[in-house]
Order: sequence, then C-alpha cells, then structure tokens
Amino acid sequence: MPLSRRLTTGLGMAAVATLAMITGAPLTVVAAPAPAHVTAARDAASWLAGEFTDGSLPGPFTPEDWGLTIDGLVALSATGVDAPTRKAATAQVAKHVRSYNSFDDWGIEGFTDGGATAKLLYAATAAGADPTDFGGYDLRAETLSLIAGADAGHQRGRITSRTTADSGPDAGNTFDQSFAVLGLARSGDLPQDTVDFLIRQQCAAGGFRLYPDTADGPSPSCDEQPGATLDVDSTAMAVQALLAAAEDGATGAGDAARKGAGWLVTQQHADGSFGGSGPTTGANSNSTGLAGQALAAAGRDDDAARAATALATLQLTAGSGGAASADAGAIAYNTDGLTAAKANGITDTDRDQWRRATAQALLGLAQVPLGRIGLDPPPTSPEPTPSGTASPTASPTTTGSPTPTGTASPTPSATVTSPSQPPAPTTAAPATTAAPATAAPPGTTPAAPGLGGLPTTGAAITSYLLVALLLVGGGVTLLVLGRRRAT
Repeated sequence: MPLSRRLTTGLGMAAVATLAMITGAPLTVVAAPAPAHVTAARDAASWLAGEFTDGSLPGPFTPEDWGLTIDGLVALSATGVDAPTRKAATAQVAKHVRSYNSFDDWGIEGFTDGGATAKLLYAATAAGADPTDFGGYDLRAETLSLIAGADAGHQRGRITSRTTADSGPDAGNTFDQSFAVLGLARSGDLPQDTVDFLIRQQCAAGGFRLYPDTADGPSPSCDEQPGATLDVDSTAMAVQALLAAAEDGATGAGDAARKGAGWLVTQQHADGSFGGSGPTTGANSNSTGLAGQALAAAGRDDDAARAATALATLQLTAGSGGAASADAGAIAYNTDGLTAAKANGITDTDRDQWRRATAQALLGLAQVPLGRIGLDPPPTSPEPTPSGTASPTASPTTTGSPTPTGTASPTPSATVTSPSQPPAPTTAAPATTAAPATAAPPGTTPAAPGLGGLPTTGAAITSYLLVALLLVGGGVTLLVLGRRRAT
C-alpha cells in the first residue's frame, strides 16, 4: 500500500475514534470484503500448496524440481497461505542449495550457477529466512562474489556463473540480474554496478531484452543490439527489481522502472492479458501474472486490475470447472488449457504446466511486489472487529512468512510500491486454506454510527474544531508527501 494510503487510513481511524470519544458512542469497525482478486490469489495458492509433497514440488521427470519449488514458495509467501507448507518448503530448499545452483548431483564439480544463486538469495529473504546462513551457505556473500568486477568492461555488475572449465558464453539473463538486484537490495547494501547493468538491458522504448548476449558475444546495451527483442516477462521482472533498488537509493532505478511500466501498458491486450516473446508470444497467464504484478508495484492500478480480471477468467472453480472441478483454484496457462481441463480434467501429463502457470499467475492476483513479499503483510480477507470501543493505535498483527529456527525475520516497513487495487471480477470459490488474518487489515476503513452528519450530543464545539484540525493537518501532510513522491 502506498505511504499516502497508509496515512489516509490512519487519519481516518484517528478521526473516527475522536468522534466516537466526543459522542460517547461505541466504535464499530465494519470490515470491507476482500477484493475478488485477493480471494482468487488465495484460492490459487491453496491449490498449489496441495501439490507439494514433503516440502517440494515435482518436475516432469524428477521427484523434486527445486526451481519450481522456489516459485511455489514465493507464491505461497505472497499470499500468506498454508504456513506449514511454507515452512517445510523453506527447510527443503535450504537443504538442497547445491542441488539447485550447481551440477554436484551430476558428478560435475566446480560449477556455481549465478542466476540460481541469486534466486536462492531472493527466495530466502522472501520466506523470512536468514540469507547469510541458508542451509549453511552465505547466499549474499556468494552472490556478491559472482558479480562481475571493473575488469569486465561493459559487463561490469553482471551476475555470472563460476566454473573451472571453459563452458562458453554465460547463460545469465535479465531474470537472473533482476533476482540479483532484488536479493541484494533486501539483504543489505546494493552495489550500484549491479543496478546499472540491469538498466543497460532496457531499450529506448522502455522494454527490456531477455538476453544480454548475441551470437557475436555480449553487447554493451539493449540499444546497441540491432533488432533486440523486448520481452514482457523480463521487463516485468526488471521493473520490480528496479523499484526495490529505488527504495534502496540506487541512482536511475526509479526512472527506468517507470519507463518500463509505461512500456508494459503498451503491450497489454484489450482483455487485460499479456503475451511474452518467442514461443510464449500468445496471451498466457505466466506473462500476465508477472506483468500485472509489476504494474501494481508501479502504481498502475487500473492496468493491474485489468490483468487480474484476465487471470481470473483462466482459473478453475468448483462451480464451472467441469471435469476439473476438484482442482478448483488452479490457473490455466491459456484458454486452450482451460477448455481441455474442463472437458477431461487435469491429466498427469498436463499437471506440471498447471503448477508452473499457477505459481506465476497468482502473483498478478495477489499484487504484492516481489520487493515486498515477506516484508509487507500478505493480502487477506479482513475479519470484522467486534462492536465496542476500539483503540485507534492498535497495530495490525500478522503471522507473516514462517521463520525457520535460527533465522532472522525481515522487519515490515512502509512502501510506496504496493497500491491497493479495485476488485477484479472473478468466480473463484472460497479459499480452502485460509491465510492468516490481520487484526486491522491495511485498507480497511472503520465506520462509526452517526458519520452521515455532525452528531447532536451536546458536546462542546471545541471538540469538533479538534477533529477539523486533525483532518486538515492530515490533508496538508498528504499533499507534501505527494509532492515528494512526484520528485
């Protein structure tokens, strides 16, 4: 939620509480219903949680797919769904760090994948674990050691892989660089060189390319690559990483993020959906989920809501899922997949695609930026506060992401990159696994009896003047903050 909206809610609660004290009337807090896209996100997360076995998700050919498991863990952390599964997944990923970021399991030693290491660093922070002691590994130090130094020329700041043999060009891409920026920003100081390299992957139009390399080798920047293909998914990742970098004070990150978000809007289809590049050009839930999440992070509320609406049309429900009703909450990759599932159910062959699609798609429904997952309270269905006199200074309490024994939990902080969104139409069934509820959910505006006009209780007029001063002062504060954000 933007800081201005947090203040608006807080000022509203203070004004209402003051009026309640003046009139002597009990303060009744009426909870607003959860936005439809938030409910849909939790439904999707509940389904995805049910796909985990002993803390991991399987791959198409292996009993554990650690990359997919990390995606699932991030998705569950974004929604706050199923704390036991999140805790188990965090523990399992921590036990299998080298299974994911090396070839050790294949008997090939001496190789460390830079992108996988950066993604592990990010996942540890999002799950509330200690990234400096995750499964016995200092992921922050390891990621920093894989950042190219000054002697790398125009590749300075790039996340790279380490190998003892000549394995050809580095396979790192914009996803990898974005995870490096996100993970480093969330775990300590963020090197400006790492941000600068990510910004160089942005073309003048605003979009980002997926690969920094061409057939002739690494190119210095996106604009210096003739015919560079701009990619929606990469742009969505880069926008979110740069927003996190901007919060960390990185130079140029905010402007690049805004420009990237503007380009994303130009790529949105009439129905709110997005497509990627190459084989993913057609409208799909993976691209729509990432783009919608990025637009929400950048404050593009209406565009993010349109993306959420498109995602909701791809979600199975108990009432309209047909042969796949038992998998209510899952999100199809595209309309063809949805139609096939309704007719035949989700087959064993197709289930892997549904897991991957749902893990990314629900991010566009939850609309919690990658830079804030695990830091801000996840969106939850508000629970009404019983009638009575409420304390306007009560702080929300959340369970947040599970924190494994001996790990540090990030401290929640204010954000200007997670705006509340208007409800998006959906037919999603109620979540089967409830996310932790907050005592006073962000965005819930309390209401008190008699607010249609000034209460006639015989209270002294000076009390009303105090209320007026509170509201006027709050307005001035918001105006000043608004100007500061504009700069």
